[in-house]
Amino acid sequence: MKQLALVLCMGAMMLPGMRVKAQENQPPANIAGTWTIYADNIEKQGSSLKTVQITQNGNILSGKFKGPHQSGKLQGWVNGNHVEFSTDTREVLTFRGQIEGGLMSGLYGINGRHAPWKAERAQ
Repeated sequence: MKQLALVLCMGAMMLPGMRVKAQENQPPANIAGTWTIYADNIEKQGSSLKTVQITQNGNILSGKFKGPHQSGKLQGWVNGNHVEFSTDTREVLTFRGQIEGGLMSGLYGINGRHAPWKAERAQ
């Protein structure tokens, strides 16, 4: 009985690692194109509109960012359906999230503070 419990416990510990391994084998989601980002403001009430133009080479992202108060380049990566990119701007913004078809969502941050964002691919 103790051996069965040990085997089940070890199997349960291995499952998360197996999920990561399976995700690593997935091709990266294709998010090249123009996206409109709807983001809650971090430092004040309300929300703001931002735009990104993303170029993708495999899982590596580059492109342009335009927000209400700053614009510049961006760089990042895609791993399966996970995305992360940062702006090359006066105040660096880092976006992390999930990709679901023509939608992305997650949290973005600046100076250690975070707020939700969502994006949709422009038509």
